[in-house]
Amino acid sequence: MGDLRAQIAANAIGLRRVQELVHQYGVETLHNAMEEIMNNSERRMRSEIEAMPNGVFTSKDYLEDIFGEDPTIAVTVTIDGDEIKFDYSGTSQQVDAPVNAPLGVTIAGIYYTLISATDPTIPVNDGCFRPITLKVPEGSIMNPRRPAPVAGGNVETSQRNVDVLLRAFSLIMPSKIPAAGLGTMNNITIGGTRRDGTPWTFYETIGGGSGGRPKSDGIDGVHVNMTNTMNTPIESLEAYLPLRFNSYSLRTDSGGPGKQRGGCGIERSWTLTAPKATLSILAERTKIPPRGLQDGKSGALGEFWLMKPDGEKIKLKAKCTIPIHEGDRIIILTPGGGGYGAPFLRKIDEVKRDVQNGFVSPEAAERDYGVAIDPFTHTVDDQKTIKLRSKL
Repeated sequence: MGDLRAQIAANAIGLRRVQELVHQYGVETLHNAMEEIMNNSERRMRSEIEAMPNGVFTSKDYLEDIFGEDPTIAVTVTIDGDEIKFDYSGTSQQVDAPVNAPLGVTIAGIYYTLISATDPTIPVNDGCFRPITLKVPEGSIMNPRRPAPVAGGNVETSQRNVDVLLRAFSLIMPSKIPAAGLGTMNNITIGGTRRDGTPWTFYETIGGGSGGRPKSDGIDGVHVNMTNTMNTPIESLEAYLPLRFNSYSLRTDSGGPGKQRGGCGIERSWTLTAPKATLSILAERTKIPPRGLQDGKSGALGEFWLMKPDGEKIKLKAKCTIPIHEGDRIIILTPGGGGYGAPFLRKIDEVKRDVQNGFVSPEAAERDYGVAIDPFTHTVDDQKTIKLRSKL
């Protein structure tokens, strides 16, 4: 209801302010100004596109484990002068699972990627997108026919769409595009009844690592790209829900190794204190990792675990609905971002800092970066490091 009231209020204020502009300047002047704002955005976007190399650039990626299959999202980006075309031919047909993305969601991902890859200061309006031609086959997972299920299209498939688009743009402007981020929102839904019989439910999304960038590391523990959700404080959750949190931290060794390290994922764990509940998970990147760029390595896969009170440890699927009971502990390990650039090009001092901060273990520093660091004192063994890096 808060969202709906905010939208109503925004429209009411917008209406009042447009009327004020009409009163001050007149309808014709206002229309001319609006048109010029859009024309300005069009000119700036066409200039950005024209600076790109002409050509045809393709990319593909996959959703994971939909009835035993991995549906394909494929895109071909064609640049011709100041025009750009996005063609999704080759994308899998819609599926009978809630991962189809409505056309509006697909288009939003295209617009987001184009603005991010060009000049984010361009005012976003219809003018920005006049140079775009779209071909999104009807009946595909990116443009499904009714009544296809689409609940996860906005939170998961939209992420994969941007991963695919950014991968294509990495061929067009390789010095500007980051490696892949976590590529999933890690949707967790849980609900049941308390001991007094009152119902409760909780839904959250959990971030991870963004991809390493051409000039800087990825960001640790954030949502990336097509998201708009924030962290839920565990103190608030424990106060209102029958959950006891065991851990909430960045995940060591989850960021993809690279000259610019991928951001770390998150470890989040809680125990159910109600008699029973139902848990649902809708996530990705537990099978196909976030890819690195420019010889950077992939980020870590996501994992979901159920720990029973007797010590039994059960690996959960990324798309599942299961009953859980009092004392059951859920462990959520989210993906890290891909690395950017060859790992052995990372500065030794930066690897040392990563170990000190717990982002990279001493074992991974030696294995992935060729830097030998004492696990207790965090001092660098210079002779061993020289020897290790000479082999890389």
